[in-house]
Amino acid sequence: MRVIAGSAGGLSLQPPGKNTRPTMDRVRGAIFSSLGERVPEARVLDLFAGSGALGIEALSRGASSATFVESHGPTAGLIRKNLQSTKLDRLPGTVQQMDAFRFLDLYVEEEFDLVFADPPYLKDTRPSAGDVTNLADMLLGHPNLGKALGAEGLLILECERRQPLPSLASPIPWEILSDRSYGESRILILRQPS
Repeated sequence: MRVIAGSAGGLSLQPPGKNTRPTMDRVRGAIFSSLGERVPEARVLDLFAGSGALGIEALSRGASSATFVESHGPTAGLIRKNLQSTKLDRLPGTVQQMDAFRFLDLYVEEEFDLVFADPPYLKDTRPSAGDVTNLADMLLGHPNLGKALGAEGLLILECERRQPLPSLASPIPWEILSDRSYGESRILILRQPS
């Protein structure tokens, strides 16, 4: 895993533990090629941040700040180490160790230009009953997610390729600007219609 381009381009990132699924370098490269000139000077929110690779890539490419939200303590510490090793820890930004939904409930005061979200794929809550939690669906329906986006802000959502899309109309309307699959990953770029 490495930073693809920008001031920290080519530098390695430490990946999180074995139970995580970091966004592959080629997928990250495709995401940032799609975003192009929206990245420089952007205020970035990286939800379910893992290693911080998406937010770090944005900082390396000129984003003005990044807020990383990761619930797992050791993984949040890994983001701090990755920021230090890439020398991007000098830029404005914070690492918040908390659940992404709790962050949206409590701390959405700033509007972000880019919100990256890479929640765990469909998660069994009671395997014997076959119940699953669709965190991407829950995130799209969270009432404060829309408040976190600036007027022209974009949500970049990674979910499982075969995962059914949630309703994009309720309770917050979303417009799909891009929908691409890379292996098992599906990358959606969404915005709220104006």
